[in-house]
Amino acid sequence: MNRDDPDLRVQQPYAPADDASVVGLLRQLTREVPALFIKELALARAELQASLNTLKAGIAAVAGGAIVLLAGFIILLMSAVYGLSMFMAPWLAALIVGVVVMVIGFVMLQSGKKQFEPSHFKPDRTLDALNKDQEALRRKV
Repeated sequence: MNRDDPDLRVQQPYAPADDASVVGLLRQLTREVPALFIKELALARAELQASLNTLKAGIAAVAGGAIVLLAGFIILLMSAVYGLSMFMAPWLAALIVGVVVMVIGFVMLQSGKKQFEPSHFKPDRTLDALNKDQEALRRKV
């Protein structure tokens, strides 16, 4: 490998010079701003990936809740209705068991639904970092 190849050089962080003139500050600004935006985009991408993972978990929770709701509704309804029909009218036993199973399924669906709240998809750290960067640029300029 040729170490003098310009494509292989790693850009060194800018070391501030003693030149505090406007030209020196503008040079420093032109070097730092592109790197800053690249880092901000990387942060936004990481936050978007985390939001997508949360969305996937929410979808899985809702689907799992729906499957459990259906299976529970069918199986528990049948077995509980048969058990309760020994002590009361079969229609009343079916009604009681059906309501209980539906309440359980509803609670499971609501817990999965919380994963879909818009606040989970907002890139808070990126927005905070961009606001700080904007304030820093205003102070320098």
